[in-house]
Amino acid sequence: MIKKVQETGHFLLLLARDFPRRNLLLAALAGTLIVTVYLSPGDNKIQPILIAEPITIALDSAPTVKEENHLQLIWQEHLVGSGDNLSTLSQRAKFSAKDVYKISSSPNGKSLRNLYPGEKLRFGANDTGQLIELHYVKTPLESQVFIRQEDSFVAETRVREPEIILSYGEGVIEDSLYLSGKQSNLPDKLIMEMADIFGWDIDFVFDIRPGDSFALLFEDRFIEGVKLSTGNIVAASFTNRNKRYQAVRYTNKKGQSNYYTPEGLSMRKTFLRTPLDIFRISDGFNLRRKHPIHKKIKAHRGVDYAAPRGTPVYAAGGGKVTEAGYSKYNGNYVFIQHGQTYITKYLHLDKKKVRKGQTVKQRQIIGTVGSTGYSTGSHLHYEFLINGVHRNPRTVTLPQARPIPKTDRLEFDLAVSPVLAQLAEYKAARQLATIQNNTTSAN
Repeated sequence: MIKKVQETGHFLLLLARDFPRRNLLLAALAGTLIVTVYLSPGDNKIQPILIAEPITIALDSAPTVKEENHLQLIWQEHLVGSGDNLSTLSQRAKFSAKDVYKISSSPNGKSLRNLYPGEKLRFGANDTGQLIELHYVKTPLESQVFIRQEDSFVAETRVREPEIILSYGEGVIEDSLYLSGKQSNLPDKLIMEMADIFGWDIDFVFDIRPGDSFALLFEDRFIEGVKLSTGNIVAASFTNRNKRYQAVRYTNKKGQSNYYTPEGLSMRKTFLRTPLDIFRISDGFNLRRKHPIHKKIKAHRGVDYAAPRGTPVYAAGGGKVTEAGYSKYNGNYVFIQHGQTYITKYLHLDKKKVRKGQTVKQRQIIGTVGSTGYSTGSHLHYEFLINGVHRNPRTVTLPQARPIPKTDRLEFDLAVSPVLAQLAEYKAARQLATIQNNTTSAN
């Protein structure tokens, strides 16, 4: 009889596992009746164990999640167009205004009140057509998910990390950095970033020559094999008049990222080499230059940057505005004192953006290019003085910013050495491939 009871208990255990949770109580009751039939009155010592054991195991192994979570949702995706809002998109997806109200009035529901063209809404419904989840896809990397809980919705933000792949690009200057970069299929973002990195050392209008070259290692960001965007330059080199400059990106312990030379010196200097982004030089530094209006030999103690009226003019370095006014000869002008040693002057401005006594930061807009005062065309006249003596802004040695602290030098070397080595490997491989192609063509 004991054998029969054990077999019956095993049967009940299997039966209970296949039963939904709501039927387990009935199964337990039925099992109790069946076991009682097989037991004699003298088996009271065994009875509690045989009855309790299978029932307890069956209850512990029963699923505790809601049945709704086991259902595969049916999804619709709608692209936000001009004039669309949550209500119109929900109607298009065949969901009720009641669901729209519940979602929009839920915590974080305000974010759905301002949808922008190009964003996406994904509606997930169960097999009865009830809305269970709404995914507000702001970007391929960020979504806000609204999940039904009973008769309301709760929200959570989901952020995806892109896959970073390093890419390589190079080029040779034929005319300008911009055009040569475009010929190398580099996006505008990378070309401008490269100009910013080396802009403290190289004047990319006046200094570069045909035959100068550049190479860079940069990030490409992907999601599920689809390219999202181009990231930051990781390492770069620029050869200008046979002099090579190198820069590598380094992020310190505080999460601050900057570009440094391989020796740990900051690429960022105390002063910008040029105070404009878009320009062409119309007149260089020349102490024997004939003035275009007076037609007399008059020292030209600065550099003229011809640019469209309204082009922003930046402070070359941080300092204090000592003069901001107008004169017959200079037009609208701004003078900035940088410590006790340096002064920069900006003449012929169309508009001034700062006032006397104001403290400014490097790259802060202080005015716009114009043609005020004695000027034959729209341009900026820029002067650089050291201890009251005019120096050529294009060639003067600029003071360095702070280098990598000695305490961080070992960590810096460990981080940047592999990147610089990878840049050199790519460059060598490309040069070898070029030589082989030229040899094959010659044969």
